[in-house]
Amino acid sequence: MSQLKLEKFLPYRLSVATNAVSARISQSYRKRFGLKVPEWRLIAILAEHDEMTPQDIGKAGELDKIMVSRAAAALIDRGLVTQRRNPQDGRSHFLRLTEDGRSLYNEVVPAALKLERELLADFSADDRDLLDRLLRQIERAANSP
Repeated sequence: MSQLKLEKFLPYRLSVATNAVSARISQSYRKRFGLKVPEWRLIAILAEHDEMTPQDIGKAGELDKIMVSRAAAALIDRGLVTQRRNPQDGRSHFLRLTEDGRSLYNEVVPAALKLERELLADFSADDRDLLDRLLRQIERAANSP
């Protein structure tokens, strides 16, 4: 019978790597910008798409409904995001960055890109390209039936 070795088991390794990166990001963003990772992700998605429903944000950011709801509520309370009712569907609404939200995004982006550079500092350009291709290949395999 085969034995599972966690240190060689891909789902475990990906989870450990993701958790380590998320912890580093969370620590940095919370300390400097007062943001939790889901809040930053929501801001980044809205910066790229202008206005979206929470459901579409969840799909775009791989966030569950509760995470989107909590992040949106926190950002609305801080005046970083606004919401308006969807005129075609009275039950849903659209979220949009405020000017303050856009300013915060513009402040966080250089820090985010710096962190990414630090994480990939020991990777060659070819290694970074290969990592990107392999991650996309894993995502496709995981999402196929």
